[in-house]
Amino acid sequence: MNNLRTSGNPFFDGLVQIYDREYDVLLPIFYYNAASFTGIFTADTEKVKAHLPFPDMKPVEIFPGRALVALTALEYKDTDIDPYNEFSVAVLITYRERNIPVYSLLKQLFQNSLKTYILSLPVTTDRARRGGVELGGYPKFLAEIEFKDTPGERVCVVSTGNHRLLTFYGKKTKTQKGRKIHAKVYTSMQGKAMSANLYMNQKEFSQTLGKGNSGIDIGSGHLVCDILNNIGLSKHPLAYQYVPNYEAILFNPKNIIDI
Repeated sequence: MNNLRTSGNPFFDGLVQIYDREYDVLLPIFYYNAASFTGIFTADTEKVKAHLPFPDMKPVEIFPGRALVALTALEYKDTDIDPYNEFSVAVLITYRERNIPVYSLLKQLFQNSLKTYILSLPVTTDRARRGGVELGGYPKFLAEIEFKDTPGERVCVVSTGNHRLLTFYGKKTKTQKGRKIHAKVYTSMQGKAMSANLYMNQKEFSQTLGKGNSGIDIGSGHLVCDILNNIGLSKHPLAYQYVPNYEAILFNPKNIIDI
């Protein structure tokens, strides 16, 4: 299917989109204008491993006993499935390969192919929720996800009804043009491992190390709160990424044998 909106944009050029009538969606899904900020925290490896459904998935460690968990607030301003917001809780993993602290992370960074398993993924629209759950096994649920801005900071509040689940904040750090990145996003569907390719073109990007750039206040009384409260999450992120302008392509999930 021809998508006139991508004409002249080399990032989307050459890709064929197929229309799925049941879900009213073009696949792969194009994200034309998006923003995010991410805190990469450490967590207890054994506690994180308990949330991974397959023995071939192992948490990537920064050093023995401490895995890496990425918390990301996402604002999708213009997409093929309309605007929506999302909050991702993801574990960096290896799949069916040797897992060595530090080395496995450096290998993925060098190959520009990060692998993550999604633990929780609240979203703000049922269109985004239904397609993600039924087509790919994403652990999505409906929530209110609001962004608030101050001159130097972005704040993301995730709630259900009047119940606040978490507040996540990050600084508006100075950016430069980022690179194109590739990630493999793993999920579980019908007891089987699934994987989807995600490509991002980071038009504005910054990364900083150490505490002081991002933090999270976790509530209680919900599964996502239980996960975050029970995995031994570090008080401060190891690294922080601020991406106020990017575009992305999310391919439909496939069985592992088909990747």
